[in-house]
Amino acid sequence: MNEITMMMNADELIINALKEDISSEDVTTNAVMRDYRKGQVDLICKQDGILAGIEVFKRVFMLLDPETEFEIDVIDGEPVANGQKLGTITGDIRVLLSGERTALNYLQRMSGIATYTNSIVKLLEGSKTKLLDTRKTTPNMRIFEKYAVKAGGGCNHRYNLSDGILLKDNHIGAAGSVTNAVKMAKEYAPFVRKIEIETENLDMVREAVDAGADIIMLDNMTHDTMREAIAIIDGRAETECSGNVTKENIAALIDLGVDYISSGALTHSAPILDLSLKNLHAI
Repeated sequence: MNEITMMMNADELIINALKEDISSEDVTTNAVMRDYRKGQVDLICKQDGILAGIEVFKRVFMLLDPETEFEIDVIDGEPVANGQKLGTITGDIRVLLSGERTALNYLQRMSGIATYTNSIVKLLEGSKTKLLDTRKTTPNMRIFEKYAVKAGGGCNHRYNLSDGILLKDNHIGAAGSVTNAVKMAKEYAPFVRKIEIETENLDMVREAVDAGADIIMLDNMTHDTMREAIAIIDGRAETECSGNVTKENIAALIDLGVDYISSGALTHSAPILDLSLKNLHAI
């Protein structure tokens, strides 16, 4: 998920977010600012972290008024510090007030994900293991949240159900077995698609290898079981471990040498990065 792809699909989602916040009018702003007046406000960082979502932040105001101007001193993926002034926004004071919360909601959420992701990526430095996100995203926020993972140094797993084959426990149950699930996926899917399958025990791992799965996920296994599973796979498939992976426990997985570690926590449990718009004044 790169910035161009995100922004190509962002407008409709941002407009819906604005409609959620302004169903008919911003009655507070309209009460104190009846007519156009040009103003300026500072974007201030209140925590150390990694920035993500600055173009989305800007787009909120641009959709309200294309004449809004920005002087932003940082880009996505860069570190920011508590107390740092990140830039200024200039335009119609009514727009600055009405767009403030929606713009900050995006920027804080995305920067929080980037910051949390980056903290885990640093723990994996020196290993071959890549950190992946999951589909455990906020509805209508996936495109922004997965972009934020990339900005923080992580990698994206499949974007949605159309993007890749991942045979999970219920798919296996529906197919009747690991072997049947992989066989049917190979028959149905284009040959360019990799087939990943979720396994929960060593018998499933052996069956997945024999069936020719391309990627084998080791789901909620103990450390010793995963080590044995990797030995069974022996390079015949890529490996991914998953299941309640967080910043607190990921260090214990590094020595396994899996190709990928996926973590839903990147998007469902990352706290926001505290940012604010301050010092609004007319110019």
